Amino acid sequence: MFLTNFQPLTISERINNAFEPVVNFLENVFFWDPVKALGIDIEAQVPIVVLWLLFGGVFFTFRMKFINLRAFKHAFALIRGKYDKPGATGEVSHFQALATALSATVGLGNITGVAIAITVGGPGATFWMILAGFFGMSLKFTECTLGIKYRYIDENGKVSGGPMYYLNTALRNMKLGALGKILALFSAVMMVLASFGGSNMLQSNQSFVQFATIFPAMESHGFWFGVLLSILIGMVVIGGIRGIARVTSKLVPFMSILYIGSALVIIFMNFGKIDDVFLLIVKSAFNPVAVKGGIIGVIITGFRRGAFSNEAGVGSAAVAHAAAKTDEPVKEGIVAMLEPFIDTILICTMTSLVIIFTGFHESTSTLEGTELTSAAFASVFPWFPYLLVLAILCFAFSTMISWSYYGLNGFKFLFEKYIYRITGMKNMTAYIYYSIFLFFTIVGASSTLDNVIAFSDMMVLTLAFPNITGLLILAPEISADMKDYMKRFKAGLITRFK
Repeated sequence: MFLTNFQPLTISERINNAFEPVVNFLENVFFWDPVKALGIDIEAQVPIVVLWLLFGGVFFTFRMKFINLRAFKHAFALIRGKYDKPGATGEVSHFQALATALSATVGLGNITGVAIAITVGGPGATFWMILAGFFGMSLKFTECTLGIKYRYIDENGKVSGGPMYYLNTALRNMKLGALGKILALFSAVMMVLASFGGSNMLQSNQSFVQFATIFPAMESHGFWFGVLLSILIGMVVIGGIRGIARVTSKLVPFMSILYIGSALVIIFMNFGKIDDVFLLIVKSAFNPVAVKGGIIGVIITGFRRGAFSNEAGVGSAAVAHAAAKTDEPVKEGIVAMLEPFIDTILICTMTSLVIIFTGFHESTSTLEGTELTSAAFASVFPWFPYLLVLAILCFAFSTMISWSYYGLNGFKFLFEKYIYRITGMKNMTAYIYYSIFLFFTIVGASSTLDNVIAFSDMMVLTLAFPNITGLLILAPEISADMKDYMKRFKAGLITRFK
């Protein structure tokens, strides 16, 4: 009888079972709840990593004297190329670097993550998401300034950069070489793992789920969806950062305008309610009703979803910005500030406002995540789920190609010199990495691997531990560079070339 009822485990179930103890262990470490450890029960989880990101954002906003406000206007002049020095070292323009970094953050977090935040934390979570974006701007400035300052450029002009490079080099210069190497290795390993999982498998899986929802006949063809997606990604990433930048500089504006435009139509259709909606958001932020964990719960929910969305503090964007053509590291840091503004303060807020304007924040249905956002838009535009499929595919595709570049930089930092010694081929590291990356694209589209996804998302946020630790040590150096640049800028000594 036992043998008759025995059902062999599927590949997905086996992977889930293998990862479950790993995920549980890492969750206990990186998502450790210090409030609960003190014996205080607020009915909401307060992960240490979210507190660390919140501390980093607030600290650097004050340490850099609100650079996110003082240099905001200057950032737009920089991305228009007004201060581009002819012949500056790098591979891509300021705008292309910004688009590449934005393409990695503007994704399912703006659609699914915001809906989850509203469901769990109520309308007030919107306020704290916006604040997370505001503080995140200063973090992005800090890490991307370092990304340029300590980037590595080979004899062919190819750029490598990111937290593993600036943590290793900058801390070595401060006679903290051992600490710098540990933090750099930690960052590189997690950068690779995050690129395979949450920034690849999750994107391919969720984009296929939405695709199959609209086209049910495709439901059992996730494998072939993954194959097609991996071919498209391969065609882009084979050109390196220049190829990625060419695609993202066109795709990011298109998908952002498409999504924000639809949201703005709904907002303007309900413009008479705008005062009531913003009043509800502010009141709910400080006086949440029936929200698990009360005001602490809504604050943590808002900051957690904001941090997931804009990735400020994890150092990933510094990889893309390291490739920018610039003669001043601070210039690129100022450009990078616009990412949390666009990603969180603009796009996430648009999603939140649509859900609240349409009344879906009060929904008692079982809808959640992407389904809730889709239903909110569809209540005004019945055809919107089809548009959302296109938006999600664009968001997912752009996130995957950008994170493949991030992961490659981490992989090169860890293995390039060893692979070159064995094979004698300079490009072999990229071939090996992309082969693994594209394999996981297919696996993600054809599986439901909850534990793998949880593990990968955890890797993205835990990048904040080594990165912010290094940033705190290097804060005086970055502050001095910023003060020098802003002093010269105010004196009219920063040359305007166009």
